Amino acid sequence: MIWAILTGEYPPKPGGVADYTAQVAAALAAAGDSVHVWFPALGEPPRQPPGVHLHPLAGRFGPAALTRLNADLARISRPRRLLVQYVPHAFGWKAMNLPFCLWLFRRRRRERIWAMFHEVAFPLGNGQPIRHNFLGIVNRLMAALVARSAERCFVSIPAWIPLLERLRGRRECIDWLPVPSNLPTTADPGTVAAVRRRYAPEPGQLLIGHFGTYGGLITTLLADAMPRLLAPDVRRVGLLIGRGGELARDRMTAHHPDLKNRLFATGELSREEVVAHIAACDLLLQPYPDGISSRRTSGMAGLALGVPTVTTVGQLSEPLWDKEGVVGAVPVGDPVSFVAVCERFLTDATERQNLGRRGREAYIRRFQIERTVAALRASHETTPCKAHSC
Repeated sequence: MIWAILTGEYPPKPGGVADYTAQVAAALAAAGDSVHVWFPALGEPPRQPPGVHLHPLAGRFGPAALTRLNADLARISRPRRLLVQYVPHAFGWKAMNLPFCLWLFRRRRRERIWAMFHEVAFPLGNGQPIRHNFLGIVNRLMAALVARSAERCFVSIPAWIPLLERLRGRRECIDWLPVPSNLPTTADPGTVAAVRRRYAPEPGQLLIGHFGTYGGLITTLLADAMPRLLAPDVRRVGLLIGRGGELARDRMTAHHPDLKNRLFATGELSREEVVAHIAACDLLLQPYPDGISSRRTSGMAGLALGVPTVTTVGQLSEPLWDKEGVVGAVPVGDPVSFVAVCERFLTDATERQNLGRRGREAYIRRFQIERTVAALRASHETTPCKAHSC
């Protein structure tokens, strides 16, 4: 199969969609397919993986880029599949690139277009500024054009399906294609041991971690839970992994100065270092204001490594999180229960280990990149909805 992938983000530009696109492209190429990727040429040229042909475009899918894209596609043999990694803001124009969506719509009879919706549209609401609602309306028009251009549609979480069905105007099956971890799924044992020696060297110590970029809402949830878990037992140590953790740590220790010697932040790390620090933890706290979902790659990272995780479930969460026991799941907005569930796993090593094992097994069964590629390649060979459950 020949794949023509269009994406608004690609490494070295950081971001979940960039990492996901690179993973999918490399895995499809490794499976024997021919893969071409078009993306905005921003910054230094990316490394070209084996079997993947990269085509940087000037600008953010504006007129000049689309002219170049037309010429490039004319040189790519058929049959081919045009796979769009769709996020409204990734295609520039302040998340309102209608010309790109119209370009797709005009090509719908010439191309076999598939669209992966990582996000659909900015939300609408009575209590927000008019400009935000205007953005939401334009985003819905864009998504409708993309969805109606596509022979097949995929979503990163099932919560997007009802809106996308309305915008598409027909109730054909839309497949859930979960997003895998964008980090390595194994860690070097020696590096993990070194992390333990640095932060929790004594027998009986417990390392309680969080991995993320410390946005405001998540940090607020974390700041409510972490000090309450560290305070009762001096053998507990907190570790904030990832860029932005230093500021979050400083804010917590300003309110809880007694934790200065037991709450640490790594700052920005390499991918391998991040994995080693996550794997060194006895328990991860991963609260999300809208709940865990399969597009939360920070949550996927711990799951893939088999690290026991306590998280929140909310309106965007898939049913598996609180029904299959793969994480410690607490409803959004219940901080008391969140701490209580964490305490249960911290005080019961066997239950904690079983939680990590179930999480790892669930990741392999549902989320790893091989599942994504198998679903895409099977969908090429079968009729819609026969390859992957919707």
